[in-house]
Amino acid sequence: MQIVVWLFLLQMKYLLTIVALYLMTIACNSINKEKKEERKITSRDYSITASISYTDIFLDSMAVEKYLVTNSISDTLSNRIRSFYNSRNFQFAWLSSDGLTEQGRSFWNLQQYYNTYSSDSLLYSKKLQKSMNAFVTDEQLTVNPTDSNTANTEIALTDHFIQYILLNYKEGDIKRKEVEQFVPYKRKEILYLADSLLSKKHADHKYYADVNMPYKQLFIQLQKYYDIAKKGGWQPIPINKQMFNKVTANTMAAAIKSRLLVTGELAAKDTTSLITEPLKNAIKSFQSSHGITPDGKISQALLNEMNVPVIKRIQQLLMNMGRMRWIPDIEEGNIIIVNIPEFKLHVFEANKNLFDMNVVVGKEGHRTTVFIGNLDQVVFSPYWNVTANIVQKEMLPSIQKNPNYLAENNLEITGQEDGLPIIRQLPGAKNSLGKVKFLFPNSFDIYLHDTPVKSLFNNDVRAFSHGCIRLADPFALARYVLRKQPEWTPENITKAMNAGEEKAVKLKEPIPVLITYFTAWVDKNGLLNFRNDIYGHDAMLAKKMFTNPQ
Repeated sequence: MQIVVWLFLLQMKYLLTIVALYLMTIACNSINKEKKEERKITSRDYSITASISYTDIFLDSMAVEKYLVTNSISDTLSNRIRSFYNSRNFQFAWLSSDGLTEQGRSFWNLQQYYNTYSSDSLLYSKKLQKSMNAFVTDEQLTVNPTDSNTANTEIALTDHFIQYILLNYKEGDIKRKEVEQFVPYKRKEILYLADSLLSKKHADHKYYADVNMPYKQLFIQLQKYYDIAKKGGWQPIPINKQMFNKVTANTMAAAIKSRLLVTGELAAKDTTSLITEPLKNAIKSFQSSHGITPDGKISQALLNEMNVPVIKRIQQLLMNMGRMRWIPDIEEGNIIIVNIPEFKLHVFEANKNLFDMNVVVGKEGHRTTVFIGNLDQVVFSPYWNVTANIVQKEMLPSIQKNPNYLAENNLEITGQEDGLPIIRQLPGAKNSLGKVKFLFPNSFDIYLHDTPVKSLFNNDVRAFSHGCIRLADPFALARYVLRKQPEWTPENITKAMNAGEEKAVKLKEPIPVLITYFTAWVDKNGLLNFRNDIYGHDAMLAKKMFTNPQ
């Protein structure tokens, strides 16, 4: 009996040892898991101070913790949010003291597009929508970083941004550190930043470049221009106004050949001063990629673009690579993109560029705003409801000078508001909106429309409107947006455009319209394009991104 008891006790001791070892293993694994999770949180970068930070306002770290607790954010997502702000020393990412940052506006556009085509409502928040409407519509809205509503809007955008990445990219496509670098966090020297992207210093970047083709295309060009910079760039061409006549143009041929050889428009070295056919073709290629009419002629505009230093071109590439991060993925949907500096409209369907057309955008003082909206209505033979600003600043002075101004311009007064007459222009040949307009409801009173003034579409620079976007071929766009409504044949569209009586047509399937601002991109033919910074957005961004802005 004693032997049996002894054996029983021995077995129990053995079992207890096994259980203890098992519990210790679980505890160790738990600790290791916790340590692993801790390692996933980027350490706080205290080196980022107000003197070198991208934005000029900072969050209280406790505001982040309060948001996480109040909104019951999961541990995994909470750690990502903490890591995001640690990497930038808790500076704001989406807001600055003067309102919404470029990245804040761009991400909001991206989320709005996602909400349009996604079947889930995970990224929709009524409260955030209300807050963002105020920031989007008021570009002069000042930001108080200590205000709890402002802080919560900032953190909510980060919350939604990280969720968007997790929802729309496969695991491993974008590493956590790459997500934290989507928004610039520290001003850096231009070539240093380029080198860090191109070298192993920024290894996580290579995964993202493979899932964003427009970004990758600019990345390839960045390597080319970085190599050019390391070799000394190109020599500026002295500009002499007399050179633009046929007699003296030849004196510049050798210098122009040398310049075009560096960037590849001219394939073979030629040191002669003769203007050859290969040179003319190279000039045309350069002109096309820089927004100049490709006539092969030497001009002031041509030389101005050739003389832009390589360091500034690298700066443009870096800034626009950042902008490319916010392009929607349109594998299944379709979208109309208007690129303001390019003065072009592009229609995409399932990532295929169906057609393009020239546009006229807002002039200085009446800038076309960067935003996204859903085109849901076509209005044939439209009235033009004149904005109060145009009535006050332009029409009232004209009416005072000429009592017949209204009748001569087919205008009528329909009422009064805030001491100003309400004026509209009747449908017809003189109507400023032409024969058709395309509405995508927004707070900026911006839409696409026809125009009776066709000559402006021949200009290289087409910034003349009051903010709306004039179309070179509105009939083509009308045919496209109504393609799924068979009653709207080309004949019926033409008839409605010329009816002289306003008729609105609702689209069965609204189409997102994205107004963008790219000054560097690779086109569908693989050609790198540069355009001028017509609104100064590049200049403002460069001051925030670089220690040596050009």
